[in-house]
Amino acid sequence: MILRPAIAADAEAVAAIWNPVIRDTEVTFNSVEKTPDDLSRLFAEKSAAGHVFLVAEEDGQILGFATYGQFRGGVGYRRTMEHTVVLAPGAHGRGVGRALMTAVEDHARAGGAHTMFAGVSSGNPAGIAFHAALGYVEVAVLREVGWKYGKWFDLHLMQKRL
Repeated sequence: MILRPAIAADAEAVAAIWNPVIRDTEVTFNSVEKTPDDLSRLFAEKSAAGHVFLVAEEDGQILGFATYGQFRGGVGYRRTMEHTVVLAPGAHGRGVGRALMTAVEDHARAGGAHTMFAGVSSGNPAGIAFHAALGYVEVAVLREVGWKYGKWFDLHLMQKRL
């Protein structure tokens, strides 16, 4: 498995991984699917901001991706980041997520980031456990802030000092 920055040619494969998560799960509160054009722009925006959008690739297949960006707008938050990590169904339990997260954290740290946040849906207990195993600590639960499938979900904010 190799980790590398995403390129425009990866956009369809990334969409094929991300859109079922958006469409069919409680992992994200977003319900708007990503187009390859959206993703190509996102790859470029992350790079221009000094952040990274990484893919994990094995035998020509994209197994997952991770990226990060500033937690909130404004210069006072320039050293506080939030990430996204999503894996293809067959990539779970193989160390792909851990490898992606290590690379994203290293990149953020090298760029001067002090802390990384994960915003994890209460509908994603595996995501909460994954982040805890990586050293993220739950610092807040925002009650009933996500709406999807006609019901409310909590958002668990988990933090790791880099």
